[in-house]
Amino acid sequence: MNLIIVESPTKARTISQFLGNDFTIESCSGHVRDLPKSKMGIDIEHDFEPQYIIPVKKRKVVNNLKKIAPKFKTIYFATDEDREGEAIAWHLTQLLKSTDSKLEKQIKRIAFHEITKEAIKEALENPRKIDLSLVDAQQARRILDRLVGYELSPFLWRKIARRLSAGRVQSPALRLIVEREREIEKFVPEEYWRIEAELRSQINADKTQINADDKTFLAELYKINEKKLAKLAIKSKLEVNEILKDLKNAKYIVIKIEKKEVKRCPLPPFTTSTLQQDANKKFGFSTKQTMFIAQQLYEGIELGDQGSAGLITYMRTDSFNLADKFLSETKKFIKNEFGDNYGLPEFRRFKTKSKLAQEAHEAIRPTSIERVPEKIKSFLDKNQFKLYDLIWRRALASQMKEAEFVSETVDIKTKQDISKNVYTFRANGLLIKFDGFLKIWSTKSEEAVLPPLKINEELRLIKLQPGQHFTEPPARYSEAGLVKTLEKYGIGRPSTYAPIISTIQERNYIQKENGRLKPTEIGFLVNDLLVNHFPKIVDYQFTAKMENNLDEIAAGQEKWLPMIKNFYQPFKELIKQKEKEISKEDLSQEKTGEICEKCGQPMLVKMSRFGKFLACSGFPKCRFTKSLNNQGIKLENKIGVKCPKCQAGEIVKKRTKKGRFFYGCNQWPKCDFALWQKPTGGKCPKCGSLMVEIGKKIKCSNKDCNHGDRLT
Repeated sequence: MNLIIVESPTKARTISQFLGNDFTIESCSGHVRDLPKSKMGIDIEHDFEPQYIIPVKKRKVVNNLKKIAPKFKTIYFATDEDREGEAIAWHLTQLLKSTDSKLEKQIKRIAFHEITKEAIKEALENPRKIDLSLVDAQQARRILDRLVGYELSPFLWRKIARRLSAGRVQSPALRLIVEREREIEKFVPEEYWRIEAELRSQINADKTQINADDKTFLAELYKINEKKLAKLAIKSKLEVNEILKDLKNAKYIVIKIEKKEVKRCPLPPFTTSTLQQDANKKFGFSTKQTMFIAQQLYEGIELGDQGSAGLITYMRTDSFNLADKFLSETKKFIKNEFGDNYGLPEFRRFKTKSKLAQEAHEAIRPTSIERVPEKIKSFLDKNQFKLYDLIWRRALASQMKEAEFVSETVDIKTKQDISKNVYTFRANGLLIKFDGFLKIWSTKSEEAVLPPLKINEELRLIKLQPGQHFTEPPARYSEAGLVKTLEKYGIGRPSTYAPIISTIQERNYIQKENGRLKPTEIGFLVNDLLVNHFPKIVDYQFTAKMENNLDEIAAGQEKWLPMIKNFYQPFKELIKQKEKEISKEDLSQEKTGEICEKCGQPMLVKMSRFGKFLACSGFPKCRFTKSLNNQGIKLENKIGVKCPKCQAGEIVKKRTKKGRFFYGCNQWPKCDFALWQKPTGGKCPKCGSLMVEIGKKIKCSNKDCNHGDRLT
């Protein structure tokens, strides 16, 4: 008998279908050892040796594996093939060795990029040893992040507020968002105008009749007296009126027609970052949501009589590679479905940008191109289908022929008797000649198709369309935009993009506003402290260099200990220096003219991780506080609903210690009424319970009552 250990129960169930009775599949539920949360957990004096513990919730799993492992002839670790998976396999080895040293000889490491019968079989036929370079890289990252987090976060607690955190990669990400917000705040819009002419071809000789079949088209003012207009060239309504006056009785003559054939190539198959970006843009998925759904698709979906199947390959990757077997299947599929015209004579290969792309061997693709999304739609939930369909189409499109277009540019010059000025308008059109990969991969809408035109042809002016515009500030980052920028700067890696964004949101450093990331007051303060006093931690180039060092450790080109030593000693000395230089009172406290209602001492404006608040200067003897908004105005957060429990108090919006909002009575602790949803003040006509807002609906707060209706 043989034992295979994987991370998750879902993965275990999927793999078990492909193997016979000679194999037992067990799940270790992720990492089985980690650094302790209660202390640093790193022996700095002895070469930064990590002091691993078995978390309480993993002890049952570990004890079970230790108990059953000696019963098996061979033990296979089939954890994911990236650094984290390699580290889990190494930790499992250390734990099993500690029980019985003989077990080490029975242990083998297998890795696969997709959960299919062929991939599992091939992996079992080609076991290998645990890659200690990958383990070293994972441990170095963990140690480095722990040193930064457990040295810098307590410093923030002492100087600003408790429960704050700083991190090696999260802090540069926060800096990007803060810097963008300050660009927006400083931005001064400039007025500018564009002038378009709506024109129509006149094909009749007498130029008085218009062919009804000829559609109008738009041409934009492009030059004045042969001088090309800059974007902000026309700055006022006055200038526009002068131009319109010139153009009032002008003739519009076609002077130039330029046509050329252009090709557009498909994009490469998805990597982690490009999948997160596209899923965010197309479906509004957060990076965390995208990775959660992708994990489900990778580990296995129940497909009725077909059993459970892994639908996509491993989703943490920075590689564009596709397996030859998949490419051959895709080529055949394209020929059968769309004909010879859409297939390629040779496979299309894409070059990976990262010099050390080694997190995985392939891009994200379907495990079988024959598993068409529409055919398995009934087995997937709505979001699983959206993401699988996106991955399937992108991989398929990458092996289809280019789309071919005819691009047309037409220049139209004016002639008029009353003005010496000559105006040139330009119209652009695009006609699809061959759709190619666009047959299954939609892109932005193409430019308009222009009607047939001839040189020296006079066009009929339908109307002139002046338009007022203002320059716009750079947009706040969406999650997709932030991931793209992090990747551009080399900050983080495929497995870290989602945790980076989740962490700075959970710490209340940023908030989402209309799908965009906006820094909070505490986010500004933490960022400014780090930028001013710990510039290396938030320096983009320094962070990217550290990531490259970790990549080199993973490739076996560098050792991890020198890198940690070179970083830590100067960092520790800087913290000691800043401890003396920075005062909490100067940084995060302001005096006010208010007096404490309870003890009569002066009130101070203080900072928590949720923003500013009023607190008694007599703390900790007096703990009286009041809420403030960002402008320093007292807030009661009342919603105009009386407490249904005590009838004396009012319902107010509150926040838990972890930052989650809820609605409770303002007479607490006398009254403990609380709800997660916002009460409307109305009562359910069926059971009499309080009605609450849930999304776009009003529903009864009683879980046993199903009464509800949409918000009007």
